[in-house]
Amino acid sequence: MKLDKMKAIVEGLLFIVGDEGIDSKQIADVLQISEIVAVELIENLKADYTKKSRGIDLVEVAGVYQLTTKREHAEYFKRLVESPTTSTLSQAALETLAIIAYKQPITRAEIEEIRGVKTERPLSTLMSKSLIKEVGRAEGTGRAYLYGTTKDFLEYFGLKTLDELPPLPEKLNEEDIRQEEADLFFEKFQETFAE
Repeated sequence: MKLDKMKAIVEGLLFIVGDEGIDSKQIADVLQISEIVAVELIENLKADYTKKSRGIDLVEVAGVYQLTTKREHAEYFKRLVESPTTSTLSQAALETLAIIAYKQPITRAEIEEIRGVKTERPLSTLMSKSLIKEVGRAEGTGRAYLYGTTKDFLEYFGLKTLDELPPLPEKLNEEDIRQEEADLFFEKFQETFAE
């Protein structure tokens, strides 16, 4: 595979994983290359982003790589965040919220098992937006926090109760169930904001 194509795939992977990041081993596994070559690709991509004409950077944080914005443009990003019309959720946060809405009360480990990726940041985002809250502790070792939706969640999506969530179809395939949950949730999300 050509270098430019591999870099483009890595860039796409970084975009897809968002703020959760991806490590070099995962990149190597996806591209079916050695981890050494994956690190070289990442370094090559980092060099591309250092050009002044680029608006994003590639950084390593806590062992994973993420796309971030450049610090010199911070004042513009701050304006966007402070804009009253900007209140969207990332794909990861929406998936996590859909799982919580349909499976609550649920632990972080159970959410991660369903999604197949870590959910620490999406949970933090959803908590900060008051869409979910800790609703108790699970029984057993560690007594993990249980998460559930809030009154703000119902208001945000225009629901009177959780019973108004679209029903999930009966399926045997767990992957189909996860996808169906996310699709139904996103449909409801889009309907709410299309009005």
